[in-house]
Amino acid sequence: MKQIILGTAGHIDHGKTSLIKALTGVNTDRLKEEQERGITIELGFADLDLPSGQHVGIVDVPGHEKFVKNMVAGATGIDIVAMVIAADEGVMPQTREHLEICEMLDIQHGLVVLTKTDLVDEEWLELVKEDIKSFVRGTFLDGKPIVPVSSVTGQGLPEFIRILDELSAEVPQRAYTGLFRLPADRVFTMKGFGTVITGTLISGKVRIGDTVMLYPSGVVSKVRGVQTHNESVEEALAGMRTAINFQGLEKTAVNRGDVISSPDGLRASYMMDVSLRFLDSNKKPIKNRTRIRFHAGTSEIMGNLILLEHEELAPGETTVAQIRLDTPLTLVRDDRFVIRSYSPVRTIGGGFVLNPIPQKHKRFKAPIIEGLKGLIRCTPEEMILYHVKESDYAGLSLADLKIMSNLPDKSLQTAIQSLLSAKKLIQADKENTIYIHQEIFEILRNEAVSYLKTYHQANPLKAGMPKEELKSRLPSAVSSKLFNLLMIRMGKDGEMIQEGETIRMASHTVSLKTDQADIHKKILEAYIKGGLTPPYFKDICLSFDLNESKAKEILMVLVKEGKIVKLKEELYFHTRSIEEVKSRLTDFLIKHGEMTTPQFKDMVGVSRKYLIPLLEYFDAKNITIRVGDLRKLRV
Repeated sequence: MKQIILGTAGHIDHGKTSLIKALTGVNTDRLKEEQERGITIELGFADLDLPSGQHVGIVDVPGHEKFVKNMVAGATGIDIVAMVIAADEGVMPQTREHLEICEMLDIQHGLVVLTKTDLVDEEWLELVKEDIKSFVRGTFLDGKPIVPVSSVTGQGLPEFIRILDELSAEVPQRAYTGLFRLPADRVFTMKGFGTVITGTLISGKVRIGDTVMLYPSGVVSKVRGVQTHNESVEEALAGMRTAINFQGLEKTAVNRGDVISSPDGLRASYMMDVSLRFLDSNKKPIKNRTRIRFHAGTSEIMGNLILLEHEELAPGETTVAQIRLDTPLTLVRDDRFVIRSYSPVRTIGGGFVLNPIPQKHKRFKAPIIEGLKGLIRCTPEEMILYHVKESDYAGLSLADLKIMSNLPDKSLQTAIQSLLSAKKLIQADKENTIYIHQEIFEILRNEAVSYLKTYHQANPLKAGMPKEELKSRLPSAVSSKLFNLLMIRMGKDGEMIQEGETIRMASHTVSLKTDQADIHKKILEAYIKGGLTPPYFKDICLSFDLNESKAKEILMVLVKEGKIVKLKEELYFHTRSIEEVKSRLTDFLIKHGEMTTPQFKDMVGVSRKYLIPLLEYFDAKNITIRVGDLRKLRV
């Protein structure tokens, strides 16, 4: 069965609470102050079973202008609104403001309930009806039923229930999204139970035993009990008025406006990108950076309105904007909001969220403005590509995409797979499920190529660029996993070659100039002549009057070419000399099984300064193994 929430709206003292009591027998004014003053201050709750068997949860909201923020909190999650208008007074200021709020929250279903009909005659009633028709023209209540009732005599209540049943049948089943969210509209403690939070479950589901997180504080707790319609249940679904009892959670840790969700399922942000409609009823334009009251879910937060393409916005105009808040808030794409002026306090506009976790934008930037406008009506694939591209080299996680798209899990995965198949999206990190835009990846590839080519030009004698040096030159947002993926892709494409910890362009080869070729020849001949007693490299530089730094580059070319072997710093041998010793050493060990250091000295006939480095070299190359004072052939 569908989950339906009916909410009241309307001016103070127009009979909202009396209507609910007449329908359900429940007095939703539970506070002593409310009962003494005869006005609703806080949200009230009841429920009703309709003739069709449809169960309806009811939220009663305050009508006084001082408590409109509580009204907005109560309107979150409403499926059907009952706009209550007293027959003896007709349309009043809060009637207008409540209707504007319902419009901003995109409530689609409703009816007008004309209360206190026992106080007026039939002629007056007809005049009020005509006035109401004019009042709702062009709104979601245009053409909807106007039901005269009296909570005192009961007149019209059966007709109200019949129409409500018909409207309930028209309300579509809520689209399922896997992200569990319950904005808290009430928190209290019960003896023997502990802290209880109530609210309308706006998406997902929650079960006893689930671990949940309170946002934005990040407090984690476990669900001890769940109630819907005053009955204990194992599970609550989207659309239900829900009360959750938490394990070890202090009441003081929770505030109205907090959101309960899965651990790490949401992200708190001080900024929201939005589509904003500035109401026609405003008497003057609104300027950039105007101080506002931002209402979303059950929260009210102070902030500033940043107009991205205007200095001011005229009444009736719609624009894309950024809201910058004083305290963080957790929302998702398409969440509705209302803005109210700072002082005097009144509703001035509203709209829906385009991006709940944006970067700070500069004003009058065409790509930003056009990009946000494109988000208003776009396909899931277009939305994903936009957000991933905006994330640049950092990429975007699947968790962030969930709240930035607010798509059902299956729809989101289908769109992502389609983009991966089309090679418009790249998975940069499989473990943390992070995606990067193909165009951004190509820009990164071009940067890497540019750095490598520049390095080769500056260091023509070096075989390549150290891998870590290239990584350090790329933007800091480039993760190690993205860098490694880049190296793999460039290698597979034959664009780059990686040898150990060195990277080079496939087209790069070491080429010596005439003077360098001469030095190359002199160094090589010195090591050939030196045999097993080669000169130390610094002595070669002195004897040929070479610049040690430049000569070292050429020496490394000889090592890379395999003509020279490095045993330790400053000590190098010609490769042929090393191979000859290796052959003699291997033959000896095959014949005798082991060798002492003196025996090796007799074999090669060199002093200790060459002898020990040679033995250690063959050990390091896994040709020999040292066992005490002996060397044996490594098997």
